Amino acid sequence: MSKILLFNPQSANGKYRIPNSILSIAASVEGKHEWVIVDGNRDANPLEVIASYLSTGDYKYLGFTVMPGPQLKQSIPFAKTIKERFPHTTMIWGGYFPSSHPKIILDSGYVDFIINGPGDHAFPSLIDALEDNKPYEFIRNLIYKAGNEIVKTQKEDLFDQDPLPPLPYDKLNKIYNIKKYLGKTFLGERTLAYHSSIGCPFTCSFCAVVPIFEARWKAKSAQTVYNDVKYIKDKWGADAIEFHDNNFFVSEKRTVEFAKLIKPEKMSWWGMARIDTMDKFSDASLALIREAGCKIIFFGAESGNNLILDQLDKGGTQTGNQIIRFAERLKKFDIIPEYSFVLGTPAPTAKQVEAQIDFEIDFIKKVKAVNPRTEIVLYTYSPVPTEGSALFKQVEAAGFKYPKVLEDWISPAWENFDLRKNPLTPWLTPEMIGKIQNFETVLNGVYPTVTDIRLSSIKRKAIQLVAGMRYKANVYNYPYEIKLLQKVWKYRQPEIQGF
Repeated sequence: MSKILLFNPQSANGKYRIPNSILSIAASVEGKHEWVIVDGNRDANPLEVIASYLSTGDYKYLGFTVMPGPQLKQSIPFAKTIKERFPHTTMIWGGYFPSSHPKIILDSGYVDFIINGPGDHAFPSLIDALEDNKPYEFIRNLIYKAGNEIVKTQKEDLFDQDPLPPLPYDKLNKIYNIKKYLGKTFLGERTLAYHSSIGCPFTCSFCAVVPIFEARWKAKSAQTVYNDVKYIKDKWGADAIEFHDNNFFVSEKRTVEFAKLIKPEKMSWWGMARIDTMDKFSDASLALIREAGCKIIFFGAESGNNLILDQLDKGGTQTGNQIIRFAERLKKFDIIPEYSFVLGTPAPTAKQVEAQIDFEIDFIKKVKAVNPRTEIVLYTYSPVPTEGSALFKQVEAAGFKYPKVLEDWISPAWENFDLRKNPLTPWLTPEMIGKIQNFETVLNGVYPTVTDIRLSSIKRKAIQLVAGMRYKANVYNYPYEIKLLQKVWKYRQPEIQGF
């Protein structure tokens, strides 16, 4: 049987996390096919490492996991080079980026197949079909090219997570020392990255998850999550957890069960949630979650304007008033709310776009007034190709276009687009973008993120003093003095760099 090489492209400089997505693919073929992982975050020259494996002639299949943004910087040039040097290699991409932009990827000529969503069944089925020279057209969750036509096979229902094979941590440890994946963060000295669920039951039109999972969510049981975390804690010393689920707190019952299990382990943890979901949790549940080690929770606030929430198809019952009320509610439980806001959504006139930006700036200051510990993460709206979405139709009508050639995605402008920092959208002027960025600079000066563990208390007080007068006077233009301090002190932005 031909061997499989799985590649995790670099996502951050000097930050290592267990590559859960590519490791789940390894788990799907464990015991059936020999595999190896190359991690672009760990190897100084990952392309050379990949080439050394392929040169043996044993590895026929090459799987990439590709998120938008930083991972494209290695994915695109590496895939092109590999296909030129090893043309008989079958290249398979998975992840949000290829699922959202299949045509431009398959038209490039160096990617053969795309896994459209979870690959736990699709990937091994595809490998078996190719190995046995059997049809693959009826395998679900595939996208491929037949002649000039892009073919998408039927989506597979989300499957129960507990019966899936366990992630092969021990085998990964033989390739890369797992202890180096447990990084020092705000949460702890040895922070574990973990996925306990897939998908999300909502259909926000700005979210890349929606076209893939289509309002579906499946989770591992609290007991399975605990068993996995406990194994890594006992074997490699993990003392904190980043839950990278799209929505960890969907079920109050599962969350409470996990909190009861993990509480004796004395581990700190973080996850993502919806405000309107967690606002329904009882006080007893919220108190237990904090007692069990949950220190901070990321919430997609998005906007304080109910009309914008409707435009974003936020769904649920979230309102601007609830966003403020919930931030205040969390104070008594000592849980830090981390609120993200999306500024710069399209509107009929430039005056309306600017008015929306001004509204959000004022609203964010109201949130900070009721709970100063609320972490604020600012994004500029970047379109997501959600088919049938009224918002995306509005975006296209305004003249927004994606690149037509795959290599253009690794230009600096489009890399920033994927980080939601430079949207390249026709309705936002440079002055509007500057207003958002300048407010963010001042806000981060007055309220430096608690997750930046390198920023000393003296530096925090100094930058707060400099930014405080601007914040009170609503003067955000040309905050060069704050930018200089942030640059010199290498201020960490969690939305780009994580914890």
